[in-house]
Amino acid sequence: MNTVNANTWVSDIVSEMPRTGDLFRELRIDFCCGGKMPLHQAAGERGLNTEEVLGRIAAIAQEEQERQELKPSSLEPEALIAHIQNKYHAALREELPALTPYVTKLARVHGGHRPYLLRVQEIFSLLKKELLKHTEDEDQHVFPLLTSYFASPSPESAKALKPHLTELESEHEAAGDLLKELREITSHFVPPMDACGTHRLVLNRLEALEKDTFEHIHLENNVLFEQARQTV
Repeated sequence: MNTVNANTWVSDIVSEMPRTGDLFRELRIDFCCGGKMPLHQAAGERGLNTEEVLGRIAAIAQEEQERQELKPSSLEPEALIAHIQNKYHAALREELPALTPYVTKLARVHGGHRPYLLRVQEIFSLLKKELLKHTEDEDQHVFPLLTSYFASPSPESAKALKPHLTELESEHEAAGDLLKELREITSHFVPPMDACGTHRLVLNRLEALEKDTFEHIHLENNVLFEQARQTV
């Protein structure tokens, strides 16, 4: 979507920029059943200033664009670690809790006649638990070890670091398997023809989570960890 303006339907905005769903939820603008109306009408019904809402939407779009433009594989190790923490770890801590109520609602309301949504909820819960635990371990333990190692590499420190990297790669593989199952059971994140707005939002954001997580894993496994292994 090149331009969002006061006449753009709320449902179309969320379809193109799924994270605006959080903004509309905060503002109590219905983007699901009542999303087929122009933004100015939805904002007016809530007593909101349309230009202010547009400004917040523009900020979300700008943040997404900045994330896409950076080429992190060319960064030095310390800068790459900071990039991984600032982009991927921070985003997971924000997105996973924010997406939880949507996944829960979808499974509760539609899981009875679409049982695969119950498995979607199970997989998402596992991913949330494991990814948050994984990133905390990296931030608190492994990344400080890597920073020290790159500052003063030695065969001894490389040997001490090796089992940590192997364990992280194993956890990456497990997360990747869960994401692959999510893609399979959701028919590649394509919603049914009669899917509601919440259903579409969840699949949209799960696909974005998959994309970000695979980028995240690639940067660690194939760039950062390889730099560590080749330093000594």
